[in-house]
Order: sequence, then structure tokens, then C-alpha cells
Amino acid sequence: MHLEKPKVHFTNNDLLNPTNPVTINLIGAGGTGSQVLTALARMNHALTELNHAGLSVRLWDDDLITEPNLGRQLFAESELGLHKSVVLINRINRFFGTNWKAETRKFEKDDLGRIQNNMQSAIYISCVDIVKSRFEIAEILNELKEGRRLYRNQCKYWMDFGNSRYSGQVLLSTIGNINQPNSEKYETVANLPFVTEEFGELLKQSELEDDTPSCSLAEALEKQDLYINSTLAQMGSSLLWNLFRNGMTENRGFFLNLKNFQSKPIKL
Repeated sequence: MHLEKPKVHFTNNDLLNPTNPVTINLIGAGGTGSQVLTALARMNHALTELNHAGLSVRLWDDDLITEPNLGRQLFAESELGLHKSVVLINRINRFFGTNWKAETRKFEKDDLGRIQNNMQSAIYISCVDIVKSRFEIAEILNELKEGRRLYRNQCKYWMDFGNSRYSGQVLLSTIGNINQPNSEKYETVANLPFVTEEFGELLKQSELEDDTPSCSLAEALEKQDLYINSTLAQMGSSLLWNLFRNGMTENRGFFLNLKNFQSKPIKL
């Protein structure tokens, strides 16, 4: 009887044995992004303890901290009016002794349609709540992919976080093909499609729902439950951690429903 080999994706070797810290562009410093940043700081500490070069993170967000951000996002009253990205990065750098960077601008092309400085990295993590932003990120990554031979630090993975009130999903994509080793035991998968390619129509439909800014925490909680962001952040970061620790994955993400406490992996 012929048994199907399990599908796996082997992590790009440059992430497993780097000579320099693995660069990450984290896009969005809100409910999910602020929690992902803390998870990345813990991951960086753990990796360096294991003699890995660790992570170097750049956080992109042009938002200022407002009243509705207190409580659901990781901000204090004394930080009202400051840039989210600067506050969070300063906090992480002071606590963990890192030298990570903040950008007080959106992750998008400039007014002349050019890719901005500092947009090149090995990994991209998007925690944005506007669908248009995801398509803009996809366009930038496709451009960077075309010209990536010019860069020492080639872009390899994109992890997208998205959620509604009680549910959400995380999806891992490759930026182009990642060379896979020969394997008798597994069927290797070199390319994981972008969220915009695979779920583009669903994303566009979801944009028709109201996503206007909330004027209070109470109003914000009508749109997103208190713990959906932090739960997604922990589970998504665990997927990334497993890429580093196990060097392979059979799952490229998951769907999560906090209302009934169900989680479903997205297989390769």
C-alpha cells in the first residue's frame, strides 16, 4: 500500500545558523503588534541563550497613543500622545538591553512610489487591521523579491496576523521559493502563498465591515474581545519559534475562535 508522505516546509538555513541577528520588520504596534513585540523580545533572549545570533526588530507605526488604547493595548496613561512605536521599542530596549529600532511612519512606498529605506529584512510580520495595507505590503515584498540579489539580507518569510471580534488567523508565507533539502521521509514544500493571493477575496469582503476607529475602550471591546490579540500573538509567535527550534513545520498557520475555544491548524 502506498502511503502519502507528510508535507513539511524546512526553514531557510540562514535563519537557523546566521552570523548576524535575523532582521524582522514588525508592521503595526496596536493590539496585536504590541503583544508580538514582547513575544519577539522573549524569543530573542531565548535564542541568544542557545548560542543563536538572535533577532533585530524594526517596528513600524505612525499612530499616537490615545485613550482607547489603554487597557487593551500595552500602554500607560503617562504615555498618551506619544508614538506607539517609539514607546514600545524604548521599553523593550531598556528591559532586554536590545538595540531595536522604531519607525514613526507607515510601512508603505513614498510619495514617488519608491520603496523606503529600512524596508529590507529577512522576516516581515504584519499586524494591521486595514485590508488595503496587506495588499500594499504584498506589492512591496514582490518588488523586494525581484531585486533581492542586490541585498545581503534577503527577504524570506511573511507572517500575517488578522482578527475580528472573537476570531482570528495567522498565516505564514514565503517570499518566493525557499530551497528545500532532499527528503525520503517528507514531501517538501518550497513555496507558501501570500495571504493576499490565497484569501484575497475574503479579505476584500471583510473590508466592507465597519472598521472605523473606536472612541473608547468600551467601544473597542464591541469590535475586538479583550484577549483575542494577545492569544493570537502568543500562538503566532509559537509558530515562528518552532521554525527556529525545529527547523521545519507541517503547519503554516491556524484559525482561532476564542468564543468556543477552538483552534484549527492550517496544514501545508
